[in-house]
Amino acid sequence: MYPLTLNQPKALLPLNGKPIINFILDQINTLPNVNEIVVVSNHKFYPQFELWAKNVESKSPVSVLNDGTTTEDNRLGAIGDIHFTLRVKDIDEDIVVIAGDNYMTYPLSEQYQLFKEKQSDVVCGQRLNDRKLLSRLAVATLDDNNKILSLVEKPEDPPSDVAIFATYFYQKETLPLFSKYLQEGEIPDAPGYFVQWLYNKKDVYTYIMNGECYDIGTIEAYDTMQKDMEAGKYGNQRY
Repeated sequence: MYPLTLNQPKALLPLNGKPIINFILDQINTLPNVNEIVVVSNHKFYPQFELWAKNVESKSPVSVLNDGTTTEDNRLGAIGDIHFTLRVKDIDEDIVVIAGDNYMTYPLSEQYQLFKEKQSDVVCGQRLNDRKLLSRLAVATLDDNNKILSLVEKPEDPPSDVAIFATYFYQKETLPLFSKYLQEGEIPDAPGYFVQWLYNKKDVYTYIMNGECYDIGTIEAYDTMQKDMEAGKYGNQRY
């Protein structure tokens, strides 16, 4: 997203006049019993997120953590940031983790309902026909109940048509496994790598989204989303 992100984080870039992260917040505010919303930032953009948090409207308290990252060499990675947050906030309850550059048109409440129904960790998936796109994502093979049987990050030859996106509901019993994962020297970056490790340890189910999830990770994707929103393409999304 450079140079758009030279002085502003992706999550605070505006879509139709509203920061990307606010759309995520709208979805979180449809969930019951959210005790706190925690945003993790690197050191550079921490003041901007702090200012945003002071002015944003939310049903639940919003706080911002500075993970101390100042260079590529000392960054924690996405999974490292989750572990950092669990430790600093001393969290011992169910959590939902969402990437800050996602735009969702599906109801997050439906994924939450499946999470409560299954009493297991639940990730978010979508069936895609584009094998080139699948090769750039995490791809899962599921059983008849949508339990993950295998998961591969960015496979050259995708084993199924189910792409996994960065929205995850985890039980509180799963939280100590983040520490175990990192202690074993696993990759601390893309959050899908944790799921790839986790499904061998416990049952993980997939919510097949009723809508779309857009990863706004490039200038082209951002420009397209901006034009679509200005044209009212997502005006009827369900929350």
